[in-house]
Amino acid sequence: MRAIGIVLAGGNSKRMRELSNRRAIAAMPIAGNYRSIDFALSNMTNSHIQNVAVLTQYNSRSLHLHLSSSKWWDFGRKQGGLFVFTPTITADSSDWYRGTADALFQNLTFLKNSHEPYVVIAAGDGIYKLDYGKVLEYHIEKKSDITVVCTELPAGEDITRFGLVKTNQDGRITDFEEKPMVASSNTVSCGIYVIRRRQLIELIEQCAMEDRYDFVSDILVRYRNLKRIYAYKMNDYWRNIASVESYYKTNMDFLKPEVRNYFFRQYPDVYSKIDDLPPAKYNPGASVKNSLVSSGSIVNGVVENSVLYKKAYVGNNCVIKNSIILNDVYIGDNTVIENCIVESRDTIRANTTYIGTTDNVKIVLEKNERYTL
Repeated sequence: MRAIGIVLAGGNSKRMRELSNRRAIAAMPIAGNYRSIDFALSNMTNSHIQNVAVLTQYNSRSLHLHLSSSKWWDFGRKQGGLFVFTPTITADSSDWYRGTADALFQNLTFLKNSHEPYVVIAAGDGIYKLDYGKVLEYHIEKKSDITVVCTELPAGEDITRFGLVKTNQDGRITDFEEKPMVASSNTVSCGIYVIRRRQLIELIEQCAMEDRYDFVSDILVRYRNLKRIYAYKMNDYWRNIASVESYYKTNMDFLKPEVRNYFFRQYPDVYSKIDDLPPAKYNPGASVKNSLVSSGSIVNGVVENSVLYKKAYVGNNCVIKNSIILNDVYIGDNTVIENCIVESRDTIRANTTYIGTTDNVKIVLEKNERYTL
């Protein structure tokens, strides 16, 4: 494909509450065995993009560990490959990334040294499958300056945390509102853009000259009437996990057979780093219904409508319902957990009860010292 890829994975969101204290949003576990960034990287390699940069910043340790080997996404190649860029202190700059446009500016050398004519920019917190090649074909067909991938969210979704777009009959964006207080449309930007590489360099350099740092506000919104900006409508599954509510709902979506079939059984595949762990073990007395239980887990109690990540231990007489148990969690005997997200590497003491609601999911964050596992 005649494009390079850039994954923006350095952001933080206070809507994630305690969940973002330990990791970047792009490193959030999804569907038992995946991380959020796996979907963007899988889309890149499935679209035959061979040169991809991941821009990281906030709480990036676990994300860097996940990206330590590029072979899992088929980027282990002699030419091109996967590059991970963090803010670097130089003679000209000692700043962290002050925004998405500034992150691109601080890594402008990567853009200038590339030879592909186009750039695909994607956020690292989207859960979806998309052939970027079709977006590029649409971009060229429309003679667009910038193409924004959009989708329509169902009624009832909190769409005020997204960029809302309005288009004319030809698909050209006539209005772009970034996180408005009142939603005037249900068509939102997915945070995926296609743009010609030389034009991106010019726009980024112009932003830097004017001390502007945000790609959406300072390029898309500012140039919407000066540049030909088109919307590419995506009709398949798409979710953004940058809030506790959306993260919980997205994981619960994977309990639906049609969603699992779409992501795990239909081509193209979604790839992730593989851990050498034994399969999940269900001891006598265990009861598991409509749940995802990952490798390395041991279940002794009742698990219903829940997602258990790697190396989770559920003790005797435990009841886990409508909950997400993250990696390496030890749950003591006689514990009840409903409508909760249990943070990774937690030890939940025996005879403990945590109950949230579907409208107010509870985050369980214990700080107990673990003596046995």
